[in-house]
Amino acid sequence: MKISILLPYKENFSPTYPGAVSLFVYETSKKSAFKKNITVYGSTKLKKKFPIKYKNISLVNIPLTSQTKNYVNKFINLENQKSTIIEIHNRPSYVKIIFSKNNKRIISLYFHNDPLSMDGSKSINDRKLLLKQCYKIIFNSNWSKKRFLQGLENKFVNSNKLAVFYQSAEKGSINLIQNKKKWITFVGKLNKAKGYDVFSKAIIKVLNKNNKWKAKIIGDEKREKIELSHKNADILGFKKHDEVIKIFKKTSIAVACSRWEEPFGRTSLEASANGCAVIITNRGGLPETVTNAKILKNLTTKNLEKSLNELIKKNELRKKLQRLSIKNFYLTHKFISNLIDAYRSEKINKIPHFYTKKKLNNLRILHITNFNERLDGRLFFNTGRRINNGFIRLGHSVLGFSDRDIQKYYKSFQDLKGAKTLNDKLKKTCYNYKPDIIMLGHADLISPEQINELRDDYPNVRIGQWFLDPLNKKGPDFERNKDRILDKMSSVDATFLTTSPSALSFIPKDKCFYIPNPADKSFETLNNFNKSCNVDVFFALSHGVHRGVLKYGKIDDRVNFVNKLIQMTANAKFDVYGINNIQPIWADHYFKTIENAKMGLNLSRGDAIKYYSSDRITQIAGNGLVCLIDEKTQYRDFFNDKEMVFYKNISDLSEKILKVSNDEKLRKNLGKRGKEKYMKFFNSTLVAEFIINKTLGINKNKNFLWNN
Repeated sequence: MKISILLPYKENFSPTYPGAVSLFVYETSKKSAFKKNITVYGSTKLKKKFPIKYKNISLVNIPLTSQTKNYVNKFINLENQKSTIIEIHNRPSYVKIIFSKNNKRIISLYFHNDPLSMDGSKSINDRKLLLKQCYKIIFNSNWSKKRFLQGLENKFVNSNKLAVFYQSAEKGSINLIQNKKKWITFVGKLNKAKGYDVFSKAIIKVLNKNNKWKAKIIGDEKREKIELSHKNADILGFKKHDEVIKIFKKTSIAVACSRWEEPFGRTSLEASANGCAVIITNRGGLPETVTNAKILKNLTTKNLEKSLNELIKKNELRKKLQRLSIKNFYLTHKFISNLIDAYRSEKINKIPHFYTKKKLNNLRILHITNFNERLDGRLFFNTGRRINNGFIRLGHSVLGFSDRDIQKYYKSFQDLKGAKTLNDKLKKTCYNYKPDIIMLGHADLISPEQINELRDDYPNVRIGQWFLDPLNKKGPDFERNKDRILDKMSSVDATFLTTSPSALSFIPKDKCFYIPNPADKSFETLNNFNKSCNVDVFFALSHGVHRGVLKYGKIDDRVNFVNKLIQMTANAKFDVYGINNIQPIWADHYFKTIENAKMGLNLSRGDAIKYYSSDRITQIAGNGLVCLIDEKTQYRDFFNDKEMVFYKNISDLSEKILKVSNDEKLRKNLGKRGKEKYMKFFNSTLVAEFIINKTLGINKNKNFLWNN
């Protein structure tokens, strides 16, 4: 694992003459848990470097070539595609060059200045491209972040890719206040942008009235010349960073009166960290640098002079600001370094930001499946709602997104299938809800392209899909069902099937998992083993849940099987639906019907395949009916002969139906044990937990009975 940090060209990574970027990188890197994995790349002619792993990029001027490109290309050669993360500081133009060489690189970009003033981020299209190419874009203030977002659509405003990590400083001791001198300090470029012209006029008047006070002025400016001459004003010129900190430790009042929109403001930050009473203007990100300060809303000589005189005369006010500055200071190197490390860990270890200390709390789950709102409750008791209930019982926030209803309601001549509107509505929903997990259930009209776009917009989101339909080659719609699964396979983190992945040759086994049809305690409320029943065997089929009625002329292999079984088992009472022109039954009618049955036939279309069953198994076993199941489903891996009835063929099944029908004690014991085990190990809460864990890549020690 390797983290490569690329500094701006000619940024001095040296204590001799460091820039603000170098100071930030050095101070946070030396506190990082990844310190040993970090290499800083830069270009400086200064011999002394900060004591952290560093590689200098030496360049020779080549006529008619871009030094920026030369610099970045040389970095690419030195880095040699070995980095887990590349962090670029303050040069958005570098991103495009690196991305063009290898678009699979994990790139993070740090802004230390106004994004709208920098090549590579000035235009809206520039910034959209950065959002696409970068894993994370980090700003030194909320002001800088707002500047970056100017003109961008709403979907970008709340993007997980954007973060604010402030500059940092070493927090001084509260005891510093006892040793403060009567010093007023100004640090920065001695120009009008920094407000030095106003300061120079105000400080002369202040020092004239308060002759025991002194001004310490640190900085230089070759392009502007602003005169300041006073016997109590010491113009010290450029000072090394550690020397500036020593002066702040003794300073009583610090002034950062910028006229321009400061992206952040290191002076006020370090002054506050060392117990100064700070005066700032309300420009740019300056107010974000301190917790307690006097803020000038209007920068004039008169206003600055008034504020300085007030702090000089009112000892208690000055000392209060000094105490609060240290007491409330939190932007330490360690604090900011931890924030940076958290995002690195999230990517390097593939641990989501919401997963900490092996405990998941209050996830936001966007559950996209058919909730059948348009069918007036006829299909309320379905697997999608069972899984949904499991998510909720685990304590998560769940937003149900009924794709088929939306698609149906929003069809138009411009969007005949409703797919375009559906995908657009999904984008807007993700922007507002910001899910941690997107879970798809048979959401065929959600396109892989849309899923990939959401991944680009929200890199922390995890995405899974579940699929319930049969996948046996001799079963119904095999090729179509196969294509439905594979359509999004490369776009999701995990796929969950009600067929054992080991029985399927066309899927990647590392990201496909078996789940049973989940039972739900709010749905499976019957206990048929506790009562006498008039019907021996219940069975129902349909020609499609959405159709609701039988399709004329449709042939189903199960019809022949059941009719033959009825003929062979003349002494048993059968109650069958969806066969011989008897229409299927649904919802409450279905539950009232099975309430009178001893056994339920769990018969699926096509040849039996490992672990596959339709959701009728939950309705049978979950309600205390004896479950009759083909042993070729290999459900004996989960249940024994005291919990379910396994049959080898139709003759074997007929014999076992008669045996159970004639032995009430056996029937009730089988029904009771079957329900108890199914509700304990195959319930919707456990299935939902398994789905969440596998989608997040978390392997907990919990023993899921079916996880083999």
